[in-house]
Amino acid sequence: MTDKQNQFPQLFLRLALSVTMLSAVADRFGWWSKENSSWGNMASFKEYTRQLTFFLPENLSTFSAYAATFLEILFPLMLIIGYKTKVAAYGTGFLLLIFAVSMTLASGLKAPLNYSVWVGSASAFLLAVQRHYSFSIDQLNQK
Repeated sequence: MTDKQNQFPQLFLRLALSVTMLSAVADRFGWWSKENSSWGNMASFKEYTRQLTFFLPENLSTFSAYAATFLEILFPLMLIIGYKTKVAAYGTGFLLLIFAVSMTLASGLKAPLNYSVWVGSASAFLLAVQRHYSFSIDQLNQK
C-alpha cells in the first residue's frame, strides 16, 4: 500500500483507538451518564481492576488502576496529534494486550471478545509497524 492509499485509514485507526480509550477514561471519571457507564467513578474502576488483577497485592492493583488511567490518557493524546506515534501505538498495543490477558484470566475468554480488546491490541500493533504517519507531528519532523 502506498502512503497515499494508507493515510486516511491510518488516521482513522489512530482516532478510533484514541477515542475508545478516552471514552473509557471519561467513564471512570463519571463524565458519561449512568445509562452509558460501566464504572461511573474511579472507586468502581479500582474495584474492577482488583478483580482483573486478583493475582497482585492490593496496593499494586490500585497502582495499576491509576497507571492504566494515566496511560489511557497519554497514549491517545499522542496518537491524535501524531507525536511519537510508533511509541504510542506499541504502548497502546501492550496496554490492551495486558488488559485482554487479565480479562481472560479473571472472566474467561468471552469478556475480552465482547469488548474487542484483542482487536484493539492487534490494531495498535498494526499501527506501530507503519513506516510513515500522515497528518502527524512525526511527519512534520521528518521534513
